[in-house]
Amino acid sequence: MQKVKLPQSVDPFKSAMKRSDYQGIVASKDMERLLDAVVTCDDAVEVEVQFEKDAQGLTVFHGNLSTQVSLICQRCNGEFTYPLHVDFCYSPVQGSEETEVLPEAYDPVEVNDHGEVNLLQLFEDELILSLPLVALHAEEDCPVGEDDMQFGKISPEQERPNPFAVLKELKRDQE
Repeated sequence: MQKVKLPQSVDPFKSAMKRSDYQGIVASKDMERLLDAVVTCDDAVEVEVQFEKDAQGLTVFHGNLSTQVSLICQRCNGEFTYPLHVDFCYSPVQGSEETEVLPEAYDPVEVNDHGEVNLLQLFEDELILSLPLVALHAEEDCPVGEDDMQFGKISPEQERPNPFAVLKELKRDQE
């Protein structure tokens, strides 16, 4: 494998015919949506990707991404580092009909008019999806312990009369 700066877009069909393997980096400064979702991100995202034809003759590319980001803990508002490691496996498609016949192991990715896939956007989407829904330190690492958390008591709601009680009375009168 060669260590290179990966291109932004690639033709997966040609790359699969050549059985191309890449090991390289993508600059995180080019991933604006990811940078908006985190406090900071390492300068580079390490990428390994292999293009090939599977046993059924489908074009497939798979690999992994890894980087480290800083997030804000929702419990204590402190910053903490969070490693991102993502494995992916895609098969390029050119329409919705092809998506239906893909095995479940492959995620479909649509190619553009030139038969290329935007790798930068695809990798950015994968990294964003791997972020936690609620960013929290591990409990043992968080400075806010269980004793520091306070929860208010909710008073029971006043019971109001049922607005449909009148209808119930009307039904009894008819019987």
